[in-house]
Amino acid sequence: MGKTRKAWDNVRKILDKLWFTIWKDDSLKGWIFSVIFLFLFIKFIFFPVLSLVTGTALPLAIVESCSMYHEGNLLSNSNEWWTEHNQKYLPFSIMKSQTDDFILRKGFNKGDILFIIKAKPEKLKVGDVIIFDGGRQNPLIHRIIKIEETEGTYTFSTMGDNNNGQLDVEKSISKEQLVGKAVFKLAPYVGWGKLIFYENSRPESERGFCDIN
Repeated sequence: MGKTRKAWDNVRKILDKLWFTIWKDDSLKGWIFSVIFLFLFIKFIFFPVLSLVTGTALPLAIVESCSMYHEGNLLSNSNEWWTEHNQKYLPFSIMKSQTDDFILRKGFNKGDILFIIKAKPEKLKVGDVIIFDGGRQNPLIHRIIKIEETEGTYTFSTMGDNNNGQLDVEKSISKEQLVGKAVFKLAPYVGWGKLIFYENSRPESERGFCDIN
C-alpha cells in the first residue's frame, strides 16, 4: 500500500511539473513544450475526433487558390458579381434567382479556413461547394453547377466562381472522388500562416493575393 501511494505521489509530481511547464512557464523551455503539446494534441486528438464527428478525413480546409474569390470578398455585391459572370452559367441553365440560395454565395478567399462535413451524393444540390480529388497534389474546392443521376449513381460538375470556365478534371466527378462539403467559413485569412511558407514554390501567376479574372 505504501509503495503504491509513493508511486502515485511521484506520478502526480511529474504531472504537476509538466502542467506548470506547458501552461505557466514563460521561459523558452516552457514555450517549446507548449508548442509540442499543442501540435500533438491537434494531430492525434483534435483532428481525429473532428473527423469522426464530421464524417470526413478533411474537416478543416485551407483555401489555396483564388478560384472562388469575389471582388470585395465579404463585402462583395452579389448583383455585380452575377452581371460579370452570368454568361458562363447560361449553358447550365442557372439563373440569378438560384444564386440567392447558394451556400457561401460571396465566395471565399485564398487563406480562408473552411469547415467541411461529409458529402452525401443524394443530398447535394446545385450551388453547394464540394471538395473533391481531381488527381492533383491538393483537392479542389469548387461549386456544383450540374448534377446527373443514372440508376442511383450521381455525377457532378463544378466550376470556380472566379474562373472563366471549367477545368477538365471537374466536368465529371464521381462519388468516389468526393472528400466533403463546405458549410461555412471558419476563419478568414488565418490559413496564410501556413501558405506563406509555400508561396515561392508556386507558379508566379498563383502567388500573392487574389483578384478577379
